[in-house]
Amino acid sequence: MGKMRAVQVPAPKKPFELVEKEIPSPQKGAVRVKVQACGICHSDSFTKDGLFPGIQYPRVPGHEIAGVIDALGEDAGDWKIGQRVGIGWHGGHCKICLSCRRGDFMTCSKLQTPGISYDGGYAEYMIAPIEALALIPENLSPVEVGPLMCAGITTFNSLRNSGAIAGETVGILGIGGLGHLAIQFAVKMGFRTVAIARGKDKQPLSKKLGAHHYIDSESQNVSDELKKLGGAKVILSTVTSSDAINAAIEGLSIDGKLLIVGITQEPISASVLSLVGGRRIIEGWPCGTSINSQDTLSFSALSGVRSMNQIFPLEKAAEAYELMMSGKARFRVVIETGL
Repeated sequence: MGKMRAVQVPAPKKPFELVEKEIPSPQKGAVRVKVQACGICHSDSFTKDGLFPGIQYPRVPGHEIAGVIDALGEDAGDWKIGQRVGIGWHGGHCKICLSCRRGDFMTCSKLQTPGISYDGGYAEYMIAPIEALALIPENLSPVEVGPLMCAGITTFNSLRNSGAIAGETVGILGIGGLGHLAIQFAVKMGFRTVAIARGKDKQPLSKKLGAHHYIDSESQNVSDELKKLGGAKVILSTVTSSDAINAAIEGLSIDGKLLIVGITQEPISASVLSLVGGRRIIEGWPCGTSINSQDTLSFSALSGVRSMNQIFPLEKAAEAYELMMSGKARFRVVIETGL
């Protein structure tokens, strides 16, 4: 089939390698995707640093993938060569565990993820099972799609399953790669959207993204400010700081929900009396399946939600990864293959 370029991790904590590999052929129930763009996610560090059990090396990272089907394996269903598809964190499921038998594929005990379970999107071609594919709307470019396949679906799908209805107050904690998308989704869903971040310098951006209110967690008491607004029906936490979460919890309304999508290293703390007395909820949310990704793309195309991206060519994947991990990226970093 010829050769392709790929950027792989040869072993845990080793530098990325730009290599030539054989273009793979799709097996039964899978397709080959010509990768056009792949977003870089903080979770790619699971592969880079060997933080996920069972990864086989060398491994090509990447799970924010946009491309075109260019070959079909046997039993590929209704998928066709030439269709534009995205692939995200949900990269396949076992179909036989208890979660799968209940139709809850996202919590499959053997969940597959591109770049972890099999080679991902830091390459010109990749193989993906058909259950991992999401159709891309015509008016979204590959670069626009990439970040929506993880950061986008995580915020969109959590918000639409949060229980909040149009007109209710939703706080978005953090205005980073996840948060800047969450603000846009919350506004487009009709929520009274409150952006919460450190420093007054983020306020102009929050307004540009559509937020109705801004709370500066450096100079204001977050919970008190939310209470002045009647309390938040939902606080969507995209931050990696437990202290920031703790400072906001008391700002929940009666029957309010703290919805966590950002991963923190330290435990969070909440008043049990406040939780019980106000029927408040703390809940985690793990992005979603490929059809949820497709819904995310469709909503984004319809409503104008877009990620703010910095773009690098495939051969500069190592530089792009370091920028993302440094925390200095302007929201999302995306690799383009040029195909």
